[in-house]
Amino acid sequence: MGRIKALLRQGRGKSLSRTIETPNPLLFGWIGYFQCVQTKGEVQGLDGWLRRRLRCLLWRQAKHGQGRTRMLRRQGLAEDRAWRSARNGYGPWWNSGTPHMNTAFPKGFFDAVGLIPLLDSQRRLQRHP
Repeated sequence: MGRIKALLRQGRGKSLSRTIETPNPLLFGWIGYFQCVQTKGEVQGLDGWLRRRLRCLLWRQAKHGQGRTRMLRRQGLAEDRAWRSARNGYGPWWNSGTPHMNTAFPKGFFDAVGLIPLLDSQRRLQRHP
């Protein structure tokens, strides 16, 4: 986990797809190694934490209220909700776990950008030995 944190910490100045490329090989290796483990909760927790961390990076990259409003609007949030969310005064980690960020950047968004879905990959490997 510490290695993943270090790899994602380096992603502040890069695009999201470039940031995701860095830990993907390590994540794929973990899933291959832990494919037989039956602990859904641990894998699901790590999967959720990764997406939250990436949402945090997106929030930081937008920097100011106007950029954050624009980012949320581009992802389909209503103008009023995007404006209130961008100016709520809370920090990036708090905002990365809120409903407005989960609505704007759902799991499917990260799957499309290239993040390996850990729980889905583990289930797929368990079905095909």
